[in-house]
Amino acid sequence: MKREKGEEEKKKQNSQKVIPKEEVVNREVPQLSTIVSHQYDEEVSREDDSLREAVAGERQSSEEVHGNSDGSHEEGIGQPHQGVEESDSSEDEVAPRNTIGDVPFKWYEDEGHIGYDITGKKIKKRAKQDKLDSFLANADDSKNWRKIIDEYNDEEVELTKHEVKLIGRMLRGRAPHADFDPYTPYVDWFDWDGAKHPLSNAPEPKRRFTPSKWESKKVVRYVRAIRKGLIKFDKPKEESRFYMLWSDDSRSTEKARNGLAYIPPPRPKLPGHEESYNPSLEYIPTQEEINSYQLMYEEDRPKFIPRRFTSLRNVPAYENATKEVFHRLMDLYLCPRTRKKRINIDPESLKPKLPSRKDLKPYPVTCYLEYRGHKGAVMSISAEASGQWIASGSTDGTVRIWEVETGRCVRVWEIGEGVNQVAWNPLPELPILAVAVGQDVVLLNTGIGNEDVQNSIEELLLLKTPSSSDESGYVNWVQDDKLHGIRLKHFKTVTTVEWHRKGDYFSIIMPAGESRAIYIHRLSQKVSQRLPFKLHGIPVASVFHPTRSVILVATKNSVRVYDLLKQKLVRKLDTGLRQVSSVAIHPGGDNVIVGSREGKLCWFDMDLSSKPYRILKCHEKDITNVAFHKSYPLFASSTDDCAAYVFHGMVYSDLNQNPLIVPLEILRGHTSTNGRGVMDCQFHPRQPWLFTAGADSVIKLYCH
Repeated sequence: MKREKGEEEKKKQNSQKVIPKEEVVNREVPQLSTIVSHQYDEEVSREDDSLREAVAGERQSSEEVHGNSDGSHEEGIGQPHQGVEESDSSEDEVAPRNTIGDVPFKWYEDEGHIGYDITGKKIKKRAKQDKLDSFLANADDSKNWRKIIDEYNDEEVELTKHEVKLIGRMLRGRAPHADFDPYTPYVDWFDWDGAKHPLSNAPEPKRRFTPSKWESKKVVRYVRAIRKGLIKFDKPKEESRFYMLWSDDSRSTEKARNGLAYIPPPRPKLPGHEESYNPSLEYIPTQEEINSYQLMYEEDRPKFIPRRFTSLRNVPAYENATKEVFHRLMDLYLCPRTRKKRINIDPESLKPKLPSRKDLKPYPVTCYLEYRGHKGAVMSISAEASGQWIASGSTDGTVRIWEVETGRCVRVWEIGEGVNQVAWNPLPELPILAVAVGQDVVLLNTGIGNEDVQNSIEELLLLKTPSSSDESGYVNWVQDDKLHGIRLKHFKTVTTVEWHRKGDYFSIIMPAGESRAIYIHRLSQKVSQRLPFKLHGIPVASVFHPTRSVILVATKNSVRVYDLLKQKLVRKLDTGLRQVSSVAIHPGGDNVIVGSREGKLCWFDMDLSSKPYRILKCHEKDITNVAFHKSYPLFASSTDDCAAYVFHGMVYSDLNQNPLIVPLEILRGHTSTNGRGVMDCQFHPRQPWLFTAGADSVIKLYCH
C-alpha cells in the first residue's frame, strides 16, 4: 500500500513538469508554454484508452503503407484516412487575446497585467495556484494532466484528444498526421518526348572555343596605336605627402568640387599660454583689472580670464557648457535647410514705366461751367455732332437743350415722365434727338439749323399714314402733335437708345422683352425689326461698330459681337464680371471698354483675345457709364462715388504694340443724392472736354 501511494505522488509531481517551447508545434492554437511531462506515454496508456486505440490504428496503417507479405501494398497506396479532414479556411484560426506582439515576457514581471486586448484594455494576471491547490486539482480531476498554461494569453488550455494524438506522434518521431505517407512512389513529371534543349546547366567547355580573327586584328590595331602614341591613357594622380594638419580646406574643396553648397565653419583661435591651467604670472590679471572689466561694455569684455591651478585635477567644469550647447542646438534647429540667394530689388523698378502726365496733355482737369435748371437727377446727356449744343434728360420729366460755351438753356420739352436716355443723331445735317421715356421712344426736332435743314427734318418726321407698325405689331409708329415729332410705342420699358453712324438706324433695348428685347428702327422708312439673334441673358447695353455693319450686345456677364449682314455671331467677349453696366467702343473699332456694377473696368483688344487685356479696379462704387473720345486718346468712366475717372488710352496702328493705358485724373464736384453720384459722362466731339451729369441735378463741364 505504501508503495502504491508513493507512485501516485510521484506521478502527480511529474504531471506538473513542463518541457521547453522548442518541442511544441504551433497548430493554429494559442502559444503553449507549458506542456505535458516526459512521462507522457505512461500516463496516456493508463488514463486514456482512446489513445491506445489511435496508436494501434497508426501501426496498422503504417503496415499497410509498407506492404504485407500477401501483396496488399498496392491497396494502401494513395488511400487517404477516412476520419481526418483538413481545412485551410481562415475561420478555423483563433485570434490571440493578447496584442502586445513578440516582446519579452520579463517586461511584465513587475506589472499587474500581461498585456492588452484588441480593445486596448489591460489583461490582468490570473492568480497562481500553489502546490496544495494543484495537488487537490489533480486528485479531483482525472483529466487535469491535459491542461497546460498559455503564458502569452495567461490562460489554462485543455488539450483535445486530437491534439494529444498529434503530440504523441511527434514525441515518437513520426509525422503529426496519420494519413501522411513518407514512402509515396516517385512520379516522373518531365515530358521527354520532343525535348530539344539539354537539361544540364554546365558552362561550355573551353575546347569548343573558336578564336575570332576580326577581334585579333582589332587588338593588333590597338597595340600599334598605343605604341605610336595615338592612344594616351590618363596618368594616375599623385597624392601629396603633406597635408594641412589644422585646416579643413581639403574637405571643403572636395565638397565644392562635387557640386555641394558647403560652407566651412569659422576657424577658432588656437589656444595660447593664457588658456593654460597654470599660466605664467604675467598672464593673470590683477583685482583692479578684473574690476575694470565690469565697467566695460559686454561686447568689449574679454571672453576668458586666465586663472591658475596647482594641478589639472583642480580645474572646475566649464560653467557655460550647458548654455552654449543649448544655443548651438537652437542654431541647428532654426538654421535654413537650403542656401537661399537673396535678391535686392528696388520696389520702384517693378512699377511699369509710364509716361509723365505732362506729356499726355491735353485732358480735362478743372470744372469750367455748370448747367443748372433740372429739378431731378440728370439721367443722361448727349452732345451734338458739331459740339455747340448738348441735350439732357432728367427724372423731372423734362428734356433740355443747352449751349455749351455759355451754359444757356435754349429749349425745354415737358415729356411728363422720367427720361431714361437721350441720344443725338450723329449727322450734323439731321439735328434730331431720340428720347427714351417709359415704354416709348420720342423723336424730337430740336429746331437747330437753317430753313432747308428744318424743312428736311419736318418732312422726315412726318408720317404719311396715321399709324405704322412692324409685322408682329409689337412696335407702333405714332405722330406726336404735342411734341411735333414721332412716338414709337413698345410693349416694355425702354432703357437705352443708340444711333448708327449713318443716322438712319437706331437701336433700343427693353431688358424685360425676353427674345424681343432689342429692336432696330429705320427712320427713313418708318419700319422696325427685331434683332435676329438669340439673346443669352438679359441685355444691358448695345453699341454699333464705327466702321462695319456689326453690333455689340452686352448682357450681364458677357459681350457678344454680331454681324448684321451675315446674321451670325462673330465673337464672344468673356468679361468675368458679375454684372455689366455699360459698354463703349473705340473709334478704331478694335478695342472695347466694359464697366460693371462691382467697380471694375475691363479693356478688350478684340484682335488679341476674347479675355480682358486690362482690368482696372480703381473705382470704389458702381460704374454707371463709360465713353471714348472720338479724336483724342482719352476715355472716361463715371461712378456712384460722385467722381469721373479720366484715362489716357493710346491705340497704336502697329499690331505688335499693345495699347497704352495711363490713369490721368479723378474729377470730383458732384454731391451724392439718394446714394447715387455721377449718372452719365460724355466727351465733347471736338475738344478734350468732359460733360458729367449728376444725381444732384447739375451738369458740369470739365476742361483742360
